[in-house]
Amino acid sequence: MWRRRAIGRRGKENVKALAIGIAGGTGSGKTTLARWLQEQLSGSGRSLEVLQMDRFYKPVRPLGKGPFSDAAYEDFNTPEAVDWGAVSARLDEALETRDAVIVEGFLAFHDERLRERFDLRVFVDCPSDERLARRLAKFKPGRYSQEQLIREYLDLVRHRHDLYVEPTRWHADLVLNGSASGGRGAALLLEWMEEELRRRPTNSTRTKVEKR
Repeated sequence: MWRRRAIGRRGKENVKALAIGIAGGTGSGKTTLARWLQEQLSGSGRSLEVLQMDRFYKPVRPLGKGPFSDAAYEDFNTPEAVDWGAVSARLDEALETRDAVIVEGFLAFHDERLRERFDLRVFVDCPSDERLARRLAKFKPGRYSQEQLIREYLDLVRHRHDLYVEPTRWHADLVLNGSASGGRGAALLLEWMEEELRRRPTNSTRTKVEKR
C-alpha cells in the first residue's frame, strides 16, 4: 500500500530522490525518529539528509496572544513564523544532491505545496502530557524559567497544536506511536525506505544520466 501511494505522488517513478515528511507535536519524537533513520541508513551507501524545519524561522517572529490569558508571546508555533520559501529552496537543493531527504517539523504538513512533494508522510503521535514532560526534561535555564515554559505551553503552545498540528495528521500515510521510540512501526518504515532506495538510481547515477 505504501509503495502504491508513494510512487507517483511526484510523478516520476523511481527517478527522483526519495522525500519523506515527518510531522507531529513538539516533543513527540520526530527528531529522534529522523536521526534514527539516518543512522540506520548510514551504512547503505546512500546519502540521506535531514532538514529540520525549526532552522527555517523568520528573523522576526509574530507575537501571539494566549487565548485565555491574553498574555503576549514570541510565537514560534504559527505558520507565519516559518520562511516557507527557504524551506522549499533548501529541499530543492537537497533533492538534487542526496538519495533521500527527510523533512521534519511540527508544521511539515501544513503547507500543501510542501506536503505534496513528499513520497511518504509520517505523523508521530504522542500524548500532550508526555510531550510536555520531554520539554521539561530538555529545559536549560536561560531566557525563560521553567515556570514560564510551563505557562507558555499551557497558555499558547497546546492551543496552537490543536489549531495547526493535530488536523494535519489526516494527511499522513503512516501514523507512528511516539511513546514507543524505535518500535515496530519505525522498523517497518526503515524497511520501506530501504526497499524504495533499492528501486531508485543513486544520486551519482541520476546526475550522469541528466548530463547526457
